[in-house]
Amino acid sequence: MALEDTVCSLVPYFTVHEGKMDEFKALGEQMVERTKSETDVAFYGFGFSGQRAHCREGYANAAGILKHLENVDGLLKQALQIADLDLLEVHGPASEVAALQEPLKGLNPTYFTMETGFRR
Repeated sequence: MALEDTVCSLVPYFTVHEGKMDEFKALGEQMVERTKSETDVAFYGFGFSGQRAHCREGYANAAGILKHLENVDGLLKQALQIADLDLLEVHGPASEVAALQEPLKGLNPTYFTMETGFRR
């Protein structure tokens, strides 16, 4: 039996400023540690390719994303001092995406509304 799909993911890509990768990675490690205590997170971690960084993150619902952003707010602000947010995608079902549009508008995300699929 399929479950109601409320799962959302954030897909941010950053370009880390020259000479700041170690500092960015240290902030990423702090964000990972802080995120471990969140109840609505399904996965969270950072990957790197040259000066580019990606945070792979998924949540039970839109509320989980908003709680997460509140939880890491200070660390994210520090990261954005040493890296540019190149792209932010938000993926989720229409009702969850709608709940994120106003709170995330300052980050200028691209929204992807899931229309087909399933959840186990």
